[in-house]
Amino acid sequence: MKFDIVVIGGGLAGASLLAALKGSGLRLALIESRPPAPLPDDDSWDARVYAISPGSVEFLQSSGIWQRMNAARITPVHEMRVHGDDNAARIDFSAYESGVPELACIIENRQLQHAVWEELASAENVQIFCPAQCDSLAWQDSHVELTLADGTVLQTALLIGADGINSRVREQAGIGVDRHSYYQTGVVANFETERVHHHIAYQWFRRDGILALLPLPGKRVSMVWSANTALADELLNLSAEALCDRVARAAEYELGSMRLVTAPLGFPLNFVHARSLIKPRLALIGDAAHGIHPLAGQGVNLGLRDVRELARLQRQFGGIGDCGEFSLLRCYERNRKEDILAMGWVTDGLQKLFGSEDAAIMRIRNVGLGITNRLPLLKNRLMRHALS
Repeated sequence: MKFDIVVIGGGLAGASLLAALKGSGLRLALIESRPPAPLPDDDSWDARVYAISPGSVEFLQSSGIWQRMNAARITPVHEMRVHGDDNAARIDFSAYESGVPELACIIENRQLQHAVWEELASAENVQIFCPAQCDSLAWQDSHVELTLADGTVLQTALLIGADGINSRVREQAGIGVDRHSYYQTGVVANFETERVHHHIAYQWFRRDGILALLPLPGKRVSMVWSANTALADELLNLSAEALCDRVARAAEYELGSMRLVTAPLGFPLNFVHARSLIKPRLALIGDAAHGIHPLAGQGVNLGLRDVRELARLQRQFGGIGDCGEFSLLRCYERNRKEDILAMGWVTDGLQKLFGSEDAAIMRIRNVGLGITNRLPLLKNRLMRHALS
């Protein structure tokens, strides 16, 4: 079977790329080991959520994905309040001051994944191999040959690696990575709060990690606590009542007392940067290309910007020639390089800055937070990138 583009990995990045190319005339295929879990029949909530930027929302709308989600489970963020670790420094961001309806929209992981796959099911030019696994890859001048675990052989002009932070596609292509551990765990859980959040997202840079509370519908919030390993282990083993008390105290009772809605989950935090996004007949997108600290909530948006750029180039040039043409892939890598490097540098730098226990650095970081809050031009410049 011959295709123009085959994507390995049916997560948000890989599946949304194919959704964006539906109706393009390109012959597309997706290889995924398992489909997303079906949405539950009850009113339960997913502990893992995304902060989707306005630019990403626009892309998802243009791909037909956003319209498939339950609007009642999407929460706009109108303000963001970021606190330093000296109980005084703070920086505030406002959608009104930035001239946009919202800074971001909070959406559950499973809701978004389900919507993307639902859109793919309606695409006539997409063939889905699921459950399926790729056993081997063989690069030729004109194509890549893929052999699946059941013996099926596919040929594609362009292979897309979208198989996550430990990408086997990246490994088989011989693309090296720069990687280091933050020795932190992202602890996530949802809570019902005593007070209304008023569509405000909160973040506290603490000496034991970074705590964020993101608004959900009603009087609910989603917690992301990037906690040092010892603290994360402690949080994950607390009783529901003790965890609620611990989070409420860490959040300075900004939203009052809390009641646990979803059990806490933890995932390790690492920095990963692929040394190249491309090789002949291959492009990497999403977590296969980069993994950053979640302190800015920009990991998913960074991946979607990969998808937007690659989809734009394929719509512009792929339909009139070889969609795996190396010059086209070089254009993709060149156009994405600055954004990826900048976001990695900023998130990595902030994590190290607020993770330092040096007294001088502790003073500087909080002073810098306060100064930035008093400079509207600098704040707006920071927001413009986050909104894209």
